[in-house]
Amino acid sequence: MEMDFKQLAIAIRAIAEEKNLPEETVQEIVEQALAAAYRRDYGDREGEVRVTMNLNTGSVDAYITKEIVEEVQNPAYEISLKDAGVMRKDAKIGETVEVHDNVQDFGRVAAQTAKQVILQRLREAEREIIMGEYEDKIGTVINGVVSRVEGSIIRVDLGRAQSIMPRSEQIQSERYYSGQRLKVFLKDVERGPRGPQLIVSRANTQFVEWLFRSEVPEMESGAVEIKGIAREAGVRSKIAVASNVQGVDPVGTFVGGHGTRVNAVMSEVGEQEKIDIVVWSDDPIGYITNALSPTKVTKVTLDKESGKARVTVPEDQLSIAIGKNGQNVRLASKLTGFELDIESDKQQQVDEKPVTETANKAPKLKKKSDLESSLLKTIEEHGE
Repeated sequence: MEMDFKQLAIAIRAIAEEKNLPEETVQEIVEQALAAAYRRDYGDREGEVRVTMNLNTGSVDAYITKEIVEEVQNPAYEISLKDAGVMRKDAKIGETVEVHDNVQDFGRVAAQTAKQVILQRLREAEREIIMGEYEDKIGTVINGVVSRVEGSIIRVDLGRAQSIMPRSEQIQSERYYSGQRLKVFLKDVERGPRGPQLIVSRANTQFVEWLFRSEVPEMESGAVEIKGIAREAGVRSKIAVASNVQGVDPVGTFVGGHGTRVNAVMSEVGEQEKIDIVVWSDDPIGYITNALSPTKVTKVTLDKESGKARVTVPEDQLSIAIGKNGQNVRLASKLTGFELDIESDKQQQVDEKPVTETANKAPKLKKKSDLESSLLKTIEEHGE
């Protein structure tokens, strides 16, 4: 006997449990593969065959659909009216009946083909289930374990599926190693030739938002909310927050007592990443002023059409406003949506001074003809 059906029945249950697939799904796949094997060994490959399997006894039954005809030309898919009448008394020519056959075994080639089909279909079924499971988790944070580090790509095991974290989605200051446990944000699930491809991130803004969501219960109740995030992962983040309940301090709520909440988020993204929490405002000038925190802003001049803003700060605050490598002003620009031009109040005075002096003190230049007339007049007066 080339295929042990009892062992196959046991294997079906084991596979279903191991891969967390519904037993009915595995059984259906096996029955379809056995139907293909039956057509190869006993019938016509184009014939219509249905196979059922009893998982308790391991018995396999085939049901071959045959057309009722007056004269049988091909017994593989035709049956005489007389024989069909034994099975069904009201049988008529042109109708079909299912002929039962108890299958004992398959030939070596058919058995091998069936095994290959079963394995392939099981992989496909598993992929589809994983795809459906993780598609529902897009936009959430999941616990994972680093399985491999392949150059600039990190492979993260999420339990039932493998995911990849490209360089662009990694925190630049982090170093990853096999076996490392970490939280990741499920960014997307893509269909690929080898199954679902899960893309995870630790560098995007949604990751920080989800971390705060787990630390700030007031977000779930709607008392406070995050209005915007500008982030350079591993270096610095600016978060604009607002309160929807009178008397609730949004910044204090996100920072937490003694900084417990913001510190919990920083410990996950890395202590080297600084997090500035500022108050959101629907007034662009106020929002820009808050976004440049901790800088003291003297004046903000907006040009809404061009999307630019000129910000004046005290001279001793200029370096703070710009930040290391322009980081503070760059993040504030991302957060507010305005291109910010920072200048000190001393620079503004210097820029405006020549204009004032020209207007009040500088004599107006005369035309050449006026100068000649004036000169001639002076000579005539002295000549007299």
